[in-house]
Amino acid sequence: MLEAAEREILLLSLQVAGCALCLMLVPGIAAGWLLARRRFPGKAVVDAIVHLPLVLPPVVTGWLLLVLLGHRSALGAWLHDVLGWDIAFNWKGAVAAAAVMGFPLLVRAVRLAIEVIDQDVERAAATCGAAPWRVFATVTLPLAAPGILAGAVLGFARCLGEFGATITIAGNIPGQSRTLPVAIWQYAQMPDGDAMVWRLVCLSIGVSVIALAISEWMSRRIRARLGQG
Repeated sequence: MLEAAEREILLLSLQVAGCALCLMLVPGIAAGWLLARRRFPGKAVVDAIVHLPLVLPPVVTGWLLLVLLGHRSALGAWLHDVLGWDIAFNWKGAVAAAAVMGFPLLVRAVRLAIEVIDQDVERAAATCGAAPWRVFATVTLPLAAPGILAGAVLGFARCLGEFGATITIAGNIPGQSRTLPVAIWQYAQMPDGDAMVWRLVCLSIGVSVIALAISEWMSRRIRARLGQG
């Protein structure tokens, strides 16, 4: 059985990862489609910006988010004054950090999934009078669904394991930003924290395995419906 502290850490981690996935899912699919199907000036720059969190140290990404969304920034002040949102040093900051760090993995998976779709199928739908949005919704999206699902699971796992950017913008606040990786780091610094570290590590592995198993099951069902399984 999980102790109260472990349940709090697990539920907060799932909340942060789930909210981050919801936040980045639609923009991630749109960005993946844009990079896979459209040519436009500055495409290489957009591609580089999207994938920048993969190569930047996570602490740098977290610091940039803190500068952008902190209380002293114009955007942070606007969010506080207009919407009543304080992003830094609470669970919303952890969501922002997780979403930014997981976004490139989602976009990359969606882009690859769309690039392997035969464009003749999309053109055939378009020649039958289907509008571009309808072609995307009825042809592209279903065919790319297994790849999108894989990207979503990969992004969720990245959000669940995010540490460097999270601790920079959200800190280590119990019940607010102490996610699984942050808690593991904290207990690893304690002389008598080994037992708790092992429990949290096993908990992290268990959640990741369950997420992968669900992803595989859903992916097989999607492929079966598309006649690919």
